[in-house]
Amino acid sequence: MKKMVRITTTDNPFNPFTEWDEWYFYDLSKGYSTCERLDQLSNTSSELSDELNNEELEKAIDQLIELGAIGKDGSIVNYKKVYK
Repeated sequence: MKKMVRITTTDNPFNPFTEWDEWYFYDLSKGYSTCERLDQLSNTSSELSDELNNEELEKAIDQLIELGAIGKDGSIVNYKKVYK
């Protein structure tokens, strides 16, 4: 079975797999809007298989890692992958 992958900023203390609400609210409070950015970058579709959707999501994650996150205060924070 393939590992599941998610993305987080290096400053977010919460695990997006096990502490979703806390992770999400921290992300929003900093102004990163990671989920929204992933949605804009990924080419997922209900017409694609789960495997293809996961590949598209991982491509979008890789793009965000290259771009980084810009917080409300203008600081730049790196992204990293988290696996389950």
